[in-house]
Amino acid sequence: MSRSCGVLLHITSLPSRWGIGDLGPSAFQFVDFLKVAQHHLWQVLPINPVDEFNSPYQGLSAFAGNPLFISPDLLAEQGLLRPEDLKDGKPFPLRSVDFDEVKRWKHFVFERAFEHFEQDASSQDRTELEEFEAAGSDWLHDYALFAALLEAQDGRLWTAWPAPLAGRDPEVLKVAGEQLSYRVRYHRFVQYLFAQQWQRLHTYARVHGVRLIGDIPIYVAQQSADTWSHPDLFALDAGGNPTEVAGVPPDLFSATGQRWGNPVYRWDQLAADGYAWWIERARHTLRHVDQIRIDHFRGFVSYFAIPASSPTAEQGSWREGPGPALFHAIADALGHLPFLAEDLGIITPDVIALRDQFGFPGMRVIQFAFGGPDNDHLPHRHLANTVVYTGTHDNDTAAGWVQSLSPSEDAFARRYVGPAWDGDPIGAAIRLAYGSVANTAIIPLQDHLRLGSRARMNYPGRIIGWWRWRCTERDLRPEVAAALEELSVTYDRAGREDQTETAPVTES
Repeated sequence: MSRSCGVLLHITSLPSRWGIGDLGPSAFQFVDFLKVAQHHLWQVLPINPVDEFNSPYQGLSAFAGNPLFISPDLLAEQGLLRPEDLKDGKPFPLRSVDFDEVKRWKHFVFERAFEHFEQDASSQDRTELEEFEAAGSDWLHDYALFAALLEAQDGRLWTAWPAPLAGRDPEVLKVAGEQLSYRVRYHRFVQYLFAQQWQRLHTYARVHGVRLIGDIPIYVAQQSADTWSHPDLFALDAGGNPTEVAGVPPDLFSATGQRWGNPVYRWDQLAADGYAWWIERARHTLRHVDQIRIDHFRGFVSYFAIPASSPTAEQGSWREGPGPALFHAIADALGHLPFLAEDLGIITPDVIALRDQFGFPGMRVIQFAFGGPDNDHLPHRHLANTVVYTGTHDNDTAAGWVQSLSPSEDAFARRYVGPAWDGDPIGAAIRLAYGSVANTAIIPLQDHLRLGSRARMNYPGRIIGWWRWRCTERDLRPEVAAALEELSVTYDRAGREDQTETAPVTES
């Protein structure tokens, strides 16, 4: 890998007049911003539909796209929305996402677009939709039916649906599909819109030398089309309820550990099928992005399983994961694996061995660095095949972090960095990342903007009130791009023309 750099910014954090970042004009403008800044990587969070707490790591599907990303501006450009369809859009906050209002308004807009499509679509448009449905037959029907049933069941957990629906009785599902055919078609159509708009952005980014880095959460939510349609792949009882859930054990940060609540996999079942579900998940994700961050990578070596009846993680135990067999299966099916391993936390030697066996870059975070001179997050201990961050989506912003450093950490940072720490600690942390031997440096946009803790994206273990931060058009002004360009050029991360990808990608 050559030296490169990029920015971490989720789609929802882009500027937009519709209350949430989307795949419309501001997404293309951000690609232009990155190109001017000579940053060739754009990292986003998972792009799946979110749960009621708006976490992209607890999605309703591992395959579907988040409808909230769909741009009303592009729908109007296509003729799927008319001026009167957009006139009721209320003023939204500029710096945060009001998810309840955004969901309410956007769902109204999508309903109008679907009505117009059903009434007025050309034969070519209808053929393209049919081709999209055929290409996604392995996941799209189950997802659309699940979403329609979820509406019909007033959002209840699928395990609380009538038993024939929860248990996927074929005859009952056939009847339900016929009764809900309009809503099933609607949810397929929304996914078609998402795929169209995402592909347009992906192609634009590739043509302009910007690669997209996506994110695959290791687990799926219990309330998902995946657990409903493939219950045999998860640790569920006969009623579909988890018998064991994921998390991490007690440590210095939490006396009771973390109970995430996702059902763990039945890796024996997945292995028996040649890991087909995971292969398709990776294949599908790579149609949307150029590289994938694999969340909680250590869980593929050993994972922590907690009895579902336990309210905390104290009663859990470690189990053996699939190890290299999974990645061999994916590589045999897809070829080269452009994966990035999220290897943060307490990592054992076998996790490092698995990462290095497949040549996956690991991660280093400057915010974790100042515990002492033997800390692997310090730049002098970085490896070339690494991606270095000031912080991730789970960290405070660099400005907030500097304010919360312990006296010992602050003292060591002053010794390690020198006078620059006193003058501009945030800038010093950013330059430590760019100056690292690590091949790739990725900085959250909030850190480049020197924003405080109010711009934090997520706080692990706290459910309500996160994922809301947004930037504004002013944040992406030319002088900000110029400052990023100076960093890229100074630290030899601007890339070279012969390494820039210019071929557009196609949906397969």
